[in-house]
Amino acid sequence: MQAPMLSSPLKQTNEIDWIAPLKQYIRQHYGDDPERYAEECATLNRLRQDMRGAGKESAAGRDLLYRYYGQLELLDLRFPVDENHIKISFTWFDAFTHKPTSQYSLAYEKASIIFNISAVLSCHAAHQNRDEDTGLKTAYHSFQASAGMFTYINENFLHAPSTDLSRDTVKTLIAIMLAQGQEVFLEKQIHDGKKPGLLAKLASQAAFLYGQAAEGVQENVSKAVFERVWFIVTQVKQFHLLSLAQYYQALADTDTNAHGTAICRLQVAQTASREASRLASTFPSSVPANSNLTSETGSTLVEMTKRQFALCQEKIVEFNKDNDFIYHQAIPAEAALPQIPKLPAAKAIPVSELYQGQDIQRVIGPDIFQRIVPMSVTESASLYDEEKAKLVRAEGERVEIANDEMAASLDYLKLPGSLNVLKGGGGMDGEGTVDPEFRKWCEQIAGHEPFGSAFEQLNKEKTNVNALLDASVKSLDMEESVCEKMRSKYGGEWTQQPSSRLTATLRSDIRNYRGAIEEAASSDAQLYGTFRQYESDFDEMRSAGETDEADVLYQRAMIKAGVAKGKNRPGIGSPMSGGSNEGNLLDDLEDEGSASVAEQIATVEELLRKLNLIKRERQQVLKDLKDKMLTHVKVHNDDISSVLILNKKAITNAETALFKAELEKFRPHQTRLLQANHKQSALMKDLTRTYGALLQDKRVRSEQSKYEAFSRQRNAVLSKYRKVFQAFNDLIAGLMRAQGFYAEMKETVESLHKNVEAFVSNRRTEGGQLLQAIESAKISAGGAQADRERERLKELMDRLSVEPSHSAPPPQNPQQSQHQPGHRPPPLQHTPSYQHQQSYNPTTSPSVTPRYQGTNMKSPYGMQSPHQYGSFSPPPNGTYPPPRHESYQQHPPQNQPREPYNPNSYGPVSPPAHQQYFSPPPTQSSQYGAYPVPAQQGQHQQPNYAQAVPPGYVPPPPPPGPPPHQDYGAVGGGGMAYPAGPGGYADSRRAGQQHQQQVAGDPWAGLAAWK
Repeated sequence: MQAPMLSSPLKQTNEIDWIAPLKQYIRQHYGDDPERYAEECATLNRLRQDMRGAGKESAAGRDLLYRYYGQLELLDLRFPVDENHIKISFTWFDAFTHKPTSQYSLAYEKASIIFNISAVLSCHAAHQNRDEDTGLKTAYHSFQASAGMFTYINENFLHAPSTDLSRDTVKTLIAIMLAQGQEVFLEKQIHDGKKPGLLAKLASQAAFLYGQAAEGVQENVSKAVFERVWFIVTQVKQFHLLSLAQYYQALADTDTNAHGTAICRLQVAQTASREASRLASTFPSSVPANSNLTSETGSTLVEMTKRQFALCQEKIVEFNKDNDFIYHQAIPAEAALPQIPKLPAAKAIPVSELYQGQDIQRVIGPDIFQRIVPMSVTESASLYDEEKAKLVRAEGERVEIANDEMAASLDYLKLPGSLNVLKGGGGMDGEGTVDPEFRKWCEQIAGHEPFGSAFEQLNKEKTNVNALLDASVKSLDMEESVCEKMRSKYGGEWTQQPSSRLTATLRSDIRNYRGAIEEAASSDAQLYGTFRQYESDFDEMRSAGETDEADVLYQRAMIKAGVAKGKNRPGIGSPMSGGSNEGNLLDDLEDEGSASVAEQIATVEELLRKLNLIKRERQQVLKDLKDKMLTHVKVHNDDISSVLILNKKAITNAETALFKAELEKFRPHQTRLLQANHKQSALMKDLTRTYGALLQDKRVRSEQSKYEAFSRQRNAVLSKYRKVFQAFNDLIAGLMRAQGFYAEMKETVESLHKNVEAFVSNRRTEGGQLLQAIESAKISAGGAQADRERERLKELMDRLSVEPSHSAPPPQNPQQSQHQPGHRPPPLQHTPSYQHQQSYNPTTSPSVTPRYQGTNMKSPYGMQSPHQYGSFSPPPNGTYPPPRHESYQQHPPQNQPREPYNPNSYGPVSPPAHQQYFSPPPTQSSQYGAYPVPAQQGQHQQPNYAQAVPPGYVPPPPPPGPPPHQDYGAVGGGGMAYPAGPGGYADSRRAGQQHQQQVAGDPWAGLAAWK
């Protein structure tokens, strides 16, 4: 028969829906398709449905609650369930009063689940068969776990919304669970037959815990929270365990010969048992359903207390009899009895320890929403990865440092090369063998063409580039010379812009390119100097590589180096000359009967072998460490994330401690690397000491000096040809850069040359058009000038006549003032420009004739038309001829629009380059009917202007010419030609003839005759 145990009832809840709110949050905040997580949402929803029907007495119900609570903890790290985010109303009924309470907080849901886990644990423990050892252990553990879960509620959930979650209620439940756990442990110790003293201490602690629980139960009973039967059970057990404590302490006192005290304790135990029996008899026959007690609870309590009472009575009779007949000890009063010490055996198991079990992960199962990782967890996992990377880097640096230290130490000792020399001249036995590096150099140089053709090609390309630059400069100079010569010939009429300003950029580019070419030539000279310096060495190495005679060249170089450096050192000499007759050092030592040197050499070799083994082992351990971390990342990628999620709230702001604990799995590899470094240090000390002792022998030192001499010779040879090979590579690289430079420069200069040719061509076309315009203007001005000359001669003759002249024509312009007979006309230089008339006919006058609309009129090439022409010197008599009224009258400005100037529409204006004048073809008629060609060059023929000049036509003013006092007889038909040269008129008349007789051709070709 086992004592009845109290267990907490479970909270009940209504059904809720997890699916819709979770999908909505995934869509809004994670930006993912919620249908991808439909299965996860349904799984969580199904877990809650299963949790509602979990059995309170089975391990399966406990596992369901564990699983749902664990998934809630994981869910809380990804989805904030509250009034502001995922809004779900959780309704739970009070476990004792059955009042409903609703909240939107996930913490309320978790607290209710934890309460039910504690209740299931208590029910599971209460219904265990404690007569069996397994049942007893399960009950003991479950009561403690239940107390731990209740403690977690009190520590983490404040402001409980319901009575069953209040601090006082939960505190009472904790006391009940701990008291029952202590009682179960006492039962186990009684069953195992432990000493009465231990049993008394355990029973005393159990009675104390039941006393605390009875106080809390009484308070909750008064509040109508707990059933009254709970108070009866706790009181009965309090007095019953107190009776057991006094009983077992009495047995312990008897063992210590305190018989009187034992009798007193038995009396106290009997009294407590009587009170327990009395309280048990008050237990109702019908048990409330919410108390989780069976109907046999009352009878079990009565029987249990009666049996204890009878046992106490029996012991009192026995002890009194023994004391009366044997011990005769006084029986002390109850108040004089010492207190029985308490021994706690039950404690609340914390939740964190519950999750450390092997089965908890199996019970909870995999994280339902493991595909959704919170950003904070991702960041923490990244920090953990960085910690692992730091560990690998640190260990890699240690391995590298250890390897460098070993290499530096062996290099300082010249091992193992010098050891081969000591063993048998191994270093100098290979003196006739070509160095592999030297053979490689010869093979690379072999087959390469000589550099002479490459330098010739560079010179050819450089010459071509310079030729293009010279041609460009010549074209620009020729164009500028022609432009300036034409400007000096035509003066202000040549309005083409000077070339110097237009060609500044082109000439600057040419200068820059020439400078670049000069710098490149300097670099080419340096390359050529290097080529000439090493030309013979290149040829030797090329020949040796092509004929596979690198060893011959190497031996010849070694002999030459030995003669150059060792001819004045008789002790060392050339290794080639006496190396074969030196004998073996070990043989000499053995001949003397001493094997110590050979043994030391063997010891050094063994140390070197161990050092190499340590180096390989160290590299392998480092590789294993990297592979393990890599495998850990691939296979257990979510381990650290799961740990971080499960322990996020328990280790807030303590990631460093967690990382340190996780990195401990790599500690064995770190330890092996550290041990390898320590072994290396010890071996290097032994090696240094052993090898130092070996080198103290005089013959060893002699052999060492020979080896050093040989090494110096070999190093000198290799240094020389290393420099030659480096120069070879530098030459190849330099020539490739030079070829690339000249190829690029050629393209650039060709582009520049094309730009120069295009510029010169455009300038020629522009100059040809301007020259055509000037010649056309002279042709149109030629007829008007001849007319004015005749008029002036006529007026001069009239004024020189002795008879008064009455035939002066009246002024044609009504605005012109009335001239008096002796009125003096204004000078020609003050005459304003002349306006063209509305009746101008382009068929009778060339379109290239300037039309002066005003003093500010611009020419077709952007130049200002002159305000006035060159002034004439006054005649000798001081009188001026009367002005020609048809030529010098003023007219109002006309606004008739002008056609755009097109100089190419009138044909060529210059004869071909091979002749000076045009020869008019027989059938060619005058292009301009207003100016007939004169019949003879030497006679002055008056042109007929009646048909050519339209009414109102105003010819242009005369160009600057000789003053009027010249001999006009020649002009009037004396048979003399017009004066030639820039100041004469012959060119103007010739221009008129050439304009009538020119043929199509290059307009620039007319400059050939002038040049």
